[in-house]
Amino acid sequence: MIKKIEESKNYILAKISTQPKLAIIAGSGLGILKNSITEQTVIPYSEIPHFKISTVQGHAGELVAGKLNNVDVFFFNGRVHYYEGYTMQEISYPVRIMKSLGVESLIITCAVGAINKNYNPGDIVVIKDHINFTGSNPLTGFHYKEFGERFPDMSSIYNRDFRDKIKNIAEHKKIKVYEGIYFAVSGPSYETPAEVAAFAKLGGDVVGMSLIAESIVACQAGIKTAAITYVSNRASGLSDENLSHEEVLELGKKASINMEQIIKRFVSEI
Repeated sequence: MIKKIEESKNYILAKISTQPKLAIIAGSGLGILKNSITEQTVIPYSEIPHFKISTVQGHAGELVAGKLNNVDVFFFNGRVHYYEGYTMQEISYPVRIMKSLGVESLIITCAVGAINKNYNPGDIVVIKDHINFTGSNPLTGFHYKEFGERFPDMSSIYNRDFRDKIKNIAEHKKIKVYEGIYFAVSGPSYETPAEVAAFAKLGGDVVGMSLIAESIVACQAGIKTAAITYVSNRASGLSDENLSHEEVLELGKKASINMEQIIKRFVSEI
């Protein structure tokens, strides 16, 4: 594993001329943020040694190094998921690479379903905590001391200062932002109404099929993390509408306008 990380790192370093300290992971429908990045160097995931390829529509599968609001960033345009058949270690591998490249701060974005009845499609939710209901964890298996603590503390996995800053930016820009708890499931099927009712009782505000492995590994690695999500739909049983991935992508294009405003200001302030 250490050798693989080194090979991936060296390949990326040979392609870029900057040393970003900030990385962004773009979820479903949020690849449009790439258009705001200048001085781009684009590296397809398929070219990077040991990277896995996304099979899901809306995930371009490319690493973009460039400037966002004059700040050097790594932009991971798309991700792979547990439900695609990859292991938790494989889907969190990009975060291991980030750490080896010197990344200190991470913004993770994704689409979520609303469990909280106060949330509506298009709303932005900053994640303050999570419940891992996937049945797996990216830290299982052999432990490499280079990765950090074997038993890392998860009490502040989503940086409070980052959350406060995002909320202040949103308030200044008059964008409605909630702060909630992410309920992680494996997918790929959407949840049943009974499952959503159970998740609500357990404390979940939103539900999703990504984010969790990346956040846990980033925490172990000592990378400060913010998770910004958009509500693509009300979870099953809370709406009469059928759920579809196409609607998730379409709403992502609309939500990305507000997400972009917040993220561009955020990267300038941290």
